[in-house]
Amino acid sequence: MIEPTTTTRAAARIDWNSGTARSLRKKRYAADRRLRFYGIAAISIAVLLLGILLTSLVSTGYLAFVQTHVTMDVAIDPEQVPVDNPAEGNYRAIVADAVQRLFPDIDGRSELRNAVGIVTNGAQVMLRNQVISDPSLIGKTFSIQVPVSDPYDQLYKDVIDRDLPENRRRLNDEQIALFETLEDRGLIEAKANWALLFNADSRFPELAGLAGAIVGSFYALLLCFVISFPVGIAAAIYLEEFAPKNRWTDLIEVNINNLAAVPSIIFGLLGLAVFIQVFGLPRSAPLVGGLVLALMTLPTIIIVTRNSLKAVPPSIREAALGIGASRHEVILHHLLPLAIPGILTGTIIGMAQALGETAPLLLIGMNAFLTSPPGGIMEPATSLPTQIFIWADSPERGFVSRTSAAILVLLGFLILMNAIAIYLRSKLERKW
Repeated sequence: MIEPTTTTRAAARIDWNSGTARSLRKKRYAADRRLRFYGIAAISIAVLLLGILLTSLVSTGYLAFVQTHVTMDVAIDPEQVPVDNPAEGNYRAIVADAVQRLFPDIDGRSELRNAVGIVTNGAQVMLRNQVISDPSLIGKTFSIQVPVSDPYDQLYKDVIDRDLPENRRRLNDEQIALFETLEDRGLIEAKANWALLFNADSRFPELAGLAGAIVGSFYALLLCFVISFPVGIAAAIYLEEFAPKNRWTDLIEVNINNLAAVPSIIFGLLGLAVFIQVFGLPRSAPLVGGLVLALMTLPTIIIVTRNSLKAVPPSIREAALGIGASRHEVILHHLLPLAIPGILTGTIIGMAQALGETAPLLLIGMNAFLTSPPGGIMEPATSLPTQIFIWADSPERGFVSRTSAAILVLLGFLILMNAIAIYLRSKLERKW
């Protein structure tokens, strides 16, 4: 027979229905309820703040996904555009003539200037490119749709209040009357703004796009992945499987962990001092941006890879060694295949973090104004975060909505990369 312990005998003497016991239970239940409340409140506050952020971005940025266009008839006179060299044509005069045909009653120069101001300043470039790509248009009259300039785009989207006094808006009564004439004739139309994704940057908000920034970010991230992924995995394998455990390897591990917490601007200063000033690599190039982002991502990949290797059950390593496999066969054929889901997840999350970095890219000059996407990793480029920084600093009203739209595009890429990480983890994950 088992003798009851002192604790058991004491518990047996407790009266669980006494007032003291009920008071203790009440306090514990109240503490549990408070803890649940704090947790729900914290989640609610986080969701509320996220909702406020997304609502602010969407309410401001959706305007940039739509662009106002005007339809007008353009006559390409062979006297203004030489057949043998269409690029030398007087397209400014052609656009002015087309606008004047929209308003046949205009006589004064000031009124004509106001009418021409409805059309974007890039209309002549768009028309020239169209004629160069199709010289058969010379001598013909055809209809084209071109974006209106930013003030009229804001007017059509009701950002500019037409009921405000004339001295409090960007457009005077005469300019608004001209635009309303085109609206009444059905020549004004709002269309999906694909130029936001397929145009490069421009001084004119109605023509500015993210193509250059997207291509620049792609080159920088591609170079970052090519460098950081194999180097990070190789370093993690050596530290975890081959390196002796002594104070030198302990020092290396501590420094790797510290590097993962170093502010990103420090890596930008390193890239500026070493890659540009010492090695003479071109400023603003995706090559330098990719090298800087690779240095930032390396500690994360090393830490994630080591943790993924540690998560593999020791029995798998021991079983492989027991049947005669060598160390490198154990690593390549057993440990890495089982650790690859965690490695890929950590790598993609590290790349997503690199995609959103701004400070180091600003320091190495990846914020140049470029009217065409870069053609390679050695050409000047910008990136999505630095493009957002440039637009946010622009005084034109049209760049306000485009800044929010660019942030939404960046968030879309980040969500996509995280979704890929989650899919790969669920697809490749193995349970023991």
